[in-house]
Parts: sequence; structure tokens; C-alpha cells
Amino acid sequence: MQVTIGNPASAPQPLSPYYSQVARVEHADGSALLFLSGQIAEGATLAEQTRGVFETIDALLKAHGAALADVINIRTYLTDIGRLEEYGSVRREFLTGTPPTSMTFEVPRLFRPEALVEIEIVAAVPAGR
Repeated sequence: MQVTIGNPASAPQPLSPYYSQVARVEHADGSALLFLSGQIAEGATLAEQTRGVFETIDALLKAHGAALADVINIRTYLTDIGRLEEYGSVRREFLTGTPPTSMTFEVPRLFRPEALVEIEIVAAVPAGR
């Protein structure tokens, strides 16, 4: 097993220099697991921020030969759980196949005061990608 941690140059860079965005765990058969740090995005509304987060996640996955269809687990942190349906409608635009395992939490705030949502994912990448 080999572990690589970093920030792909082809994807949006992290908002802070104190964390890495992706940990790639390579298995002997050539398959891999990708662990993405929690992502936030700019935007005036929850829908805009959610869309921006999924666009960043998509870019990070593509940098590792993966796609949104490879997501097997998603953890979402919302500052207002009452807006779950608003978040969910955007999420369904990006995660269109069999839904991954999922957890959603309400939190009082995120590391940026303007952030309404933060999402972290795990993706399984088949051998050869």
C-alpha cells in the first residue's frame, strides 16, 4: 500500500496552507481510495456554495483519474439543517447514480464565517485509473 498526500495543480488550491486536499491510498491491485478534505466554496446562497463545492470535488477527483460516480461516502456539514432540501437538490445534480453512503450534520459554524456548507468525500478508484 502506498499513500500520497497533496494538492493537485490542475484543481482549485486549498484556502489555507495548513492542510492537503487529497490523500490517495494505492492498493497492490492498482485500485485506490481517495479521501478528500472538507471543501467549502464562495457564493451568496447555499445553492451557489454547494454547486461550487461539488465543482471543486469533481476537479480533485478528475486530477486522480476518478469521477463523481466513484464517490462511495459523503459527509456534509450544514450550518442550518432546515435547508437540507435546498442542499439536496443541488447534490442530486452532481451525484446522479446510486447514492453513496452519507452522513449530514448541523454545525453552529464552519472555519470561514460566510460558509454555509462543507463537504468531504471518499471515492473508490478502479485499477487502471
